[in-house]
Amino acid sequence: MFKNYSSKKIISFNNLEKHFKKLKKKKTILCHGVFDIVHPGHIRHFAHCKQKADILIVSLTKDIFIKKGTYRPMVPQDLRAFNLSSLELVDFVVIDQNKNPENLIKKIKPSFFAKGLEYADLKNPLTVKEKNIVESFGGKMIFSPGDYVLSSSKIIRQMEPDLKYDKLKLLMDTENINFNDLKKILKDLSKLKIHILGDTIIDTNHYCEVVGGLHKTPTLSVVRQISEDFLGGAAIVASHFKSFTNNVTLTTLFSNDKKGKFALRNLKKNKIKINHYAEEDRPTTNKNSYLVNKHKLLKVDELSNNPITSSTLDKLITLLKKDKNQILVFSDFRHGIFNNQTLPKILDSIGHKVFKVADSQVASRWGNISDFKNFDLLTPTEKEARYSLFEQDTPIRNLVTNIILKLGEKGLISLSKKKNDYIALDPFVKNFVDSNGAGDALLSYSTSVLYTTKSLIIASIVGLLAASCKCEIQGNLPVTLEHIIKKIDEIQHDYS
Repeated sequence: MFKNYSSKKIISFNNLEKHFKKLKKKKTILCHGVFDIVHPGHIRHFAHCKQKADILIVSLTKDIFIKKGTYRPMVPQDLRAFNLSSLELVDFVVIDQNKNPENLIKKIKPSFFAKGLEYADLKNPLTVKEKNIVESFGGKMIFSPGDYVLSSSKIIRQMEPDLKYDKLKLLMDTENINFNDLKKILKDLSKLKIHILGDTIIDTNHYCEVVGGLHKTPTLSVVRQISEDFLGGAAIVASHFKSFTNNVTLTTLFSNDKKGKFALRNLKKNKIKINHYAEEDRPTTNKNSYLVNKHKLLKVDELSNNPITSSTLDKLITLLKKDKNQILVFSDFRHGIFNNQTLPKILDSIGHKVFKVADSQVASRWGNISDFKNFDLLTPTEKEARYSLFEQDTPIRNLVTNIILKLGEKGLISLSKKKNDYIALDPFVKNFVDSNGAGDALLSYSTSVLYTTKSLIIASIVGLLAASCKCEIQGNLPVTLEHIIKKIDEIQHDYS
């Protein structure tokens, strides 16, 4: 079974003064840091500090303020706190709610505030400020010996820890839910009414065999053995929704050509209600992937990225103004429907009460997820978020604002409207086959669960499980409830 990560040693930041007032007759010492991975250098630091006082208090920096690397901290704050509380040397643990520990020092008023020997030269202005605060109430700044130096960052670079089960457990404890609760939530999605607006794409996989090449020119020669079409874009998003509710409407754009007829036939087969628009000289968007032994050699797209006509736009606006669905999803690939000219008019036509979601997957186009202001959920990729904010170097946690940010093989990071806390989850892919469409699966399930539970944590968990399931399916096919329930059972079994 999952471990229990609660501890009486972990003190709430809001209860600090009340708690440590009882200990005013004892000598206390405070150590502060990130403590992403607790290593022997930290243990020596704690041991030295414990010799100076009766009570050792260790405080740690909150996730949101850590800027040590793109995906740091590796270990979320609640788990870091639990790890520290498990040490016999440590008497109490606190998660600081501020960027720097000045306010924390004032609240605790420790007899000593300890730092590593590398800070003893007092060249760091923050250290000087901390020293002045400690001495203002009669405390003393001390520096532990630097006989053993080790870096958490170096350890993580050499061997990244597998924490996916621990992160999942912490989040489920936060929401006070178990796996049976997740299954019940999934089964309760059947009555939702969903409307998806976006470009339909046909994804064609050409499975090939290498027969030669790379002699006189750097050209690979392959023989195409079989080709297979899959619904993509907004059409596969609608299919994911249809796997758990019968009330799905797709408003989309595709031609009456061969690929368009494939789309229409399969959407009707899936019993998805279709508002279908076709425009002259606009082919159905078709993205061709040439694969050898599951390795993608080349992509060839057949499409028109011209904006939709004013006539089509007027029809869309009229339709949206009359829309009575609970959830409206914008599936944005920038192949005609969404652009700087159409988006303002489309957004103005949406009712205020509808639950609004936008997903951006514009790998081959320019888009901007920030166009969708005041939406209930955004699910861009990391690359899209960085493009939209013109930022390529900021640690990834600092980019997130009320969204589920898809990080590919690194899972996801989310930030809730209500809390200034990050949600970080790693994927649960056991037998990787094909990641194409994983973002669509996450979008569909996260959207529905967020609407029904109002919990971004639960929505992120279910969305990640859906994306993990999709990575184990060849081709862009919808993830069903049965897939996710099987994944939940697998996780329970593996960690029991």
